[in-house]
Amino acid sequence: MANELHSNFIAGEWVEGTNVTRDVNPSDVSDVVGEYAQADAQQTDRAIAAARAAAPAWAAFNVQARADILDKIGNEILARKEELGTLLSREEGKTLPEGIGEVARAGNIFKFFAGEVLRRTGELVPSVRPGIDVEITREPVGVVGIISPWNFPAAIPAWKVAPALAYGNCVVFKPADLVPGSAWAMAEIITRAGLPAGAFNLVMGRGSVVGEAIIGDPRVDAISFTGSVDTGRKVAAKAVAGMKKIQLEMGGKNPLVVLDDADLKTAVECAVNGAYFSTGQRCTASSRLVVTKGIHDKFVAAMTERLKSLVVDNALKPGVQMGPVVDKNQLNQDLFYIEEGKKEGAKLAYGGNLLKRETEGFYLEPALFTETRNDMRINREEVFGPVATVIAAKDYDEALAIANDTQFGLASGIVTGSLKHAAHFRRNSQAGMVMVNLPTAGVDYHVPFGGRKGSSYGPREQGRYAAEFYTAVKTAYVLA
Repeated sequence: MANELHSNFIAGEWVEGTNVTRDVNPSDVSDVVGEYAQADAQQTDRAIAAARAAAPAWAAFNVQARADILDKIGNEILARKEELGTLLSREEGKTLPEGIGEVARAGNIFKFFAGEVLRRTGELVPSVRPGIDVEITREPVGVVGIISPWNFPAAIPAWKVAPALAYGNCVVFKPADLVPGSAWAMAEIITRAGLPAGAFNLVMGRGSVVGEAIIGDPRVDAISFTGSVDTGRKVAAKAVAGMKKIQLEMGGKNPLVVLDDADLKTAVECAVNGAYFSTGQRCTASSRLVVTKGIHDKFVAAMTERLKSLVVDNALKPGVQMGPVVDKNQLNQDLFYIEEGKKEGAKLAYGGNLLKRETEGFYLEPALFTETRNDMRINREEVFGPVATVIAAKDYDEALAIANDTQFGLASGIVTGSLKHAAHFRRNSQAGMVMVNLPTAGVDYHVPFGGRKGSSYGPREQGRYAAEFYTAVKTAYVLA
């Protein structure tokens, strides 16, 4: 497979790019997963033109046939989840169970939206004027540009592409340049499902080339982007300047509050899962652990012991609990923040060292800082790696204030035995998703995903709420 060139898909045909990128296994840098074509601005222009040309026919496509297409895609993804999950873990570094689980989620997303095709509803309401009916319906937006990140190379493309197609939009899809393999495999399945030429287009390549071309083209009606805050702001500015509909999912600095009455084992497992699984490379990771004083010392001791037992190794090995960091650049970013934490006076209570394993890869020991303040850089900026901090709080009120004191607002969590505090936290946490006695990372595919403040912009993703972004509302007045 490494020697096979994986092409772009434009206007119903596989097309070689103008350059090639090598997809490398972060667990074993000698292992080349594959070679993938990179599109240029001209090829991206062709893909957009194809999507625009196909838009009327796909919007009018029979709903049962459209539902069958999405269901077929979902079924094949699920049937191949072990194969595709292995590919995902090999290219991105998630453990094999995580990789297989993510692929299964992608398949279920397509099947969910296959059902949504047939669940489209409208409203018929009386006008305030006699003899007039008012009909409210939803229509496709048109051409949707989709730009996805590297940390969930199967699930995030699925939760963008599936609703876009389900609601009758044509797609121009640019996956992350770092991990094109899983996105290409999903795209290849889509291309055999029965879509008309041009309804779905895959253009791999650099964001500065392909992404810029998609965002700046007036024939693209909407942009769905997941990535960094800085890039998201630039995407938003350019998209709004072109009067495009925009949906952004960006960073997080998610708090997990641990109260004195928490079950210690539950608290530790929630923290370890949320902060370190998927190598901490999740926008929902609980990177700030806000712990009240009565349980603080016991929690830190138990966390340290738990981290000592965390198995860090090649993502494909059985029993591994944390794989490598995705690449050298991300590893350097993680190491930079670990050094920054030390400089700021935080205590590195555990880890943070480079690890050597049987194969050469980007292995980093999970890091835990204690004695930190919420105004420290490591508590203000997203590290996006296996690095978590403990912030001491005197009581629940202070813990809630610390949790909310951030520019982000994606996910938050609390571990407590108190129904009172759990209910108050659910109401007053300034986050789009709140977890009680659960890790902050880990969400369902049939309910809304998204946050507040600097984490998200525009309508929610996933579930039936996806219609808010992928459709336009039309109000029609009819003389009865």
